[in-house]
Amino acid sequence: MTAYIIRRILFMIPTIFGIMLVSFVVVQFAPGGPVERVIAQLSGNDTGATSRISGSAGGDFGARGALQSGAQMDINAKYRGAQGLDPEFIKSLEKQFGFDKPAYQRFFLMMWNYLRFDFGKSYFRDVTVLQLIKEKLPVSISLGIWMTLLSYLISIPLGIRKAVRDGSQFDVWTSSVIIVGYAIPGFLFAILLIILFAGGSFYDIFPLRGLTSDGWSQFPWWKKILDYFWHLTLPIISMGLAAFATMTLLTKNSFLEELRKQYVLTARAKGCSEHQVLYGHIFRNAMLLVVAGFPGAFVSAFFAGALLIETIFSLDGLGLLSFESVLNRDYPVVFANLYIFALVGLVVNLISDLTYTWIDPRIDFETREV
Repeated sequence: MTAYIIRRILFMIPTIFGIMLVSFVVVQFAPGGPVERVIAQLSGNDTGATSRISGSAGGDFGARGALQSGAQMDINAKYRGAQGLDPEFIKSLEKQFGFDKPAYQRFFLMMWNYLRFDFGKSYFRDVTVLQLIKEKLPVSISLGIWMTLLSYLISIPLGIRKAVRDGSQFDVWTSSVIIVGYAIPGFLFAILLIILFAGGSFYDIFPLRGLTSDGWSQFPWWKKILDYFWHLTLPIISMGLAAFATMTLLTKNSFLEELRKQYVLTARAKGCSEHQVLYGHIFRNAMLLVVAGFPGAFVSAFFAGALLIETIFSLDGLGLLSFESVLNRDYPVVFANLYIFALVGLVVNLISDLTYTWIDPRIDFETREV
């Protein structure tokens, strides 16, 4: 197993390099850029994401964020609203953003810095990229952990119950509810919940903004916990809808497949109770795919699919940060997020494989190729 782990770790290096290279090349052909964004804002023609979210929490977007020294602030004022911009000023912008170097030099310099986990500073916020990510982590961690745990805690018992009572009235109506829930997009269900329970048209029970209430730090510990989950209730339900349906059906099908195997009949013939057969013999084999997929499910909830939910419920997490960074051509944030997501994804895939061997020692990746 040690040799397998080493091979997988070594395989991560060209994989990440390829991901970053392809993304970097694509960005080079994308229209616009940070220099063009600053010029458009200085000339008053910026109607993109930068102008829409200017002045939001986390930093000052636009030219004032890009031009950080006092002398550059003077240049900002001098050229704002001008018909044209001095070529020397444009060259200074290109140098500030690093575009005075050839593309290949910028790429290899970026990769060298990333190997040392030096992600630099945001172009349009006077803060380091790591600090930005650290500020957004509480929201993303909260959504990822609680959505994954909730979906597993409900889906596994429900899936087992459906497998045991396959074809019954309980199985039919729960399957109908699950299929309908899976078909409804999470963001659409989020809007429905807002209309019903967040002051839309009916009840005003849950809040619509942030992870905690104002003055949360002054609350007693028990009230902090209640307030935290009060804010998370609707976002977690919205995000967990599709994951809950998928996990329930996966659990049911896994148990149904095991129920039909010969060792189950043998266990029953030996006089084992139904509970012993179900949880002593079937559970370990049936839950192999479900439990081993937990790391991947958590990362998927942690990094993906949260953008619309974060936007609807005004939660400032990594999904919203990545989206805004792409729109604003904040390349250090974009590439840092991509690098971290790719690295975490590859590590989680390795952890999932090791989880398989932990659950079922009969699985041996050592004899297989990567």
